[in-house]
Amino acid sequence: MRNNHWTVSVAIAVVLALATLSTAEKTVAAGPAAAPAAPLKTAEVKIDNFSFAPATITVKAGTEITWTNADDIPHTVVSDDHSTFKSKVLDTDEKFTFTASKPGTYSYFCSIHPKMTGKVVVE
Repeated sequence: MRNNHWTVSVAIAVVLALATLSTAEKTVAAGPAAAPAAPLKTAEVKIDNFSFAPATITVKAGTEITWTNADDIPHTVVSDDHSTFKSKVLDTDEKFTFTASKPGTYSYFCSIHPKMTGKVVVE
C-alpha cells in the first residue's frame, strides 16, 4: 500500500512538471508582451465668463487640446489665421478638440466675441 502512495505521488509530480513546461513553452513561443501604447497627452481649456482659461497654454507637440464651453451662451474657437483650427459654434457643455502637432505659437479668438482671445504655445 505504501508503494502505491509513492507511485501516485510520483505520477502527480510528473503531470504537474509537464503542465508547467507546456505553459512555459507557450509563453516563450508567444514572445514578449507588446509594449503598452504611449499615454495620450491632453490639455483642457475652459470657456467661461467670456474668457478662455488658461488664456495661454503651453503643450508638447502631439497634445490633444480640448476646449469646453461652460458659459451659458455660445462661443467658438478660431485660430487667428482662420485655418489652423476652427470650431463650430459651441453651445453650453459642448467641446472642441484640436491636436497640436506642429511647434509654434497659435493665437485664437471667439468669432462671436472677438475680444475673447487665447494662445496655444506648442513646443
